[in-house]
Amino acid sequence: MPLSPRVPDLAALDLLLSVIELGSLGRAAAAHGISQPSASSRIRYLEKLVGVPVLERTTLGSRATPAGSLIAEWARGVIRAAEQLDAGIDTLRAERDSHLRVAASQTIAEYLFPAWLMKLRATAPGTAIALESGNSVEVAEQVLDNKAAIGFIESPQSFRGLESHVVAHDRLVVVVAPAHRWARRGSVGRAELAETPLIQRESGSGTRNWFEHAMSREIPGWRPEVALELSSTTAIKTAVASGAGPAVLSSLAVAAEVTAGALVSPKVTDLALERTLRAVWPTGQRPTGPARDLYTIARATAR
Repeated sequence: MPLSPRVPDLAALDLLLSVIELGSLGRAAAAHGISQPSASSRIRYLEKLVGVPVLERTTLGSRATPAGSLIAEWARGVIRAAEQLDAGIDTLRAERDSHLRVAASQTIAEYLFPAWLMKLRATAPGTAIALESGNSVEVAEQVLDNKAAIGFIESPQSFRGLESHVVAHDRLVVVVAPAHRWARRGSVGRAELAETPLIQRESGSGTRNWFEHAMSREIPGWRPEVALELSSTTAIKTAVASGAGPAVLSSLAVAAEVTAGALVSPKVTDLALERTLRAVWPTGQRPTGPARDLYTIARATAR
């Protein structure tokens, strides 16, 4: 049942106990980190609630009235219970902060998460962190099933029951083997790209979803033709380098190979392939503790 409106708040009761213990409203105000006028106002409000004076002000300080002594005696039990509640909450928070389960799609897990992890270690050194990597659909399922406190996805689609917030930006690029005709030419148009079988990630991959979404927006009725479907970015890069065909991957994932010359990234002349990377969590449940810290780090490092 709801408490009576006559019951004072904990801060007022705690202040009253301090005044009685220290013998001075001024010393009690200093102990609580508030000004003396604020302390006086809090005591006056307490007296208004209970309907009787609780303190006598004298030239030597302040002391409890008989009624004030009774209220203080009852308040001590309340304050002790509040301290036990506070200690219990601290224990729950410590347990929450002792471990963090994260789910992230493969590109984020491999090319962004390690840097985020280093920064998180600096702010939460006592937290054990477990990362589950998968495609964007699998990440969403992990978060929805409460198997991960926060997830990071690449897919453009929305997931029922999840809030999403942009943490970074990325760009998809076409990659081919150095001997491929597109490499020699240096560019490719979306029409030729649309007619070419590609090496793709599995259905549910954020990278694949973004590419197919971009193509369908420009070429209504287009249907992808898959030359080879592989479940990891590393396997796709190996297949492309061996001459098995072109692929569309994250610029983050192929930067090293393009720099080294193992892959070539011809310019796509007429197709926008920029995309956003997002954090997800259950609707209405803002991340707390290390999950909140990780989200903040992801946004800051991405900028």
